Amino acid sequence: MHDTGKILVGLGVFGVLATGPIWYGLSRGGGAPPDLPKPAAAKQCVEPTAYMRSRHMELLDEWRDAVVRDAQRVYVASDGQRHEMSLTGSCLRCHEDQEKFCNKCHLYAGVETFCFDCHQKKRKLAATARREGGLP
Repeated sequence: MHDTGKILVGLGVFGVLATGPIWYGLSRGGGAPPDLPKPAAAKQCVEPTAYMRSRHMELLDEWRDAVVRDAQRVYVASDGQRHEMSLTGSCLRCHEDQEKFCNKCHLYAGVETFCFDCHQKKRKLAATARREGGLP
């Protein structure tokens, strides 16, 4: 019965630690999602906007697995249209500027991107080589 104080302190510490992420999120004051520019190159994405906002990373993971493991390169969207499964060949054709598009949302959500660690560098190298006459 003399441990009541210790138990209450322990429960308090546990409660603070267990709800810490919630308090952290509230303290950041996320506000409204960022207003992203509409891509000029296309009228619609491979899937509806709501789907892409909430599940684009799952789609990209599925594409990666399908291309690398199964050599499947064509994605059939929910509306029946066919698209190349490629970050640089599909997504980045419309969403060219990582700073104006991808980073705004990922910063708001507190998520780090790693896609461009490889893909953007290769794309920039290819564009530079084309300008210098090295590639068609």
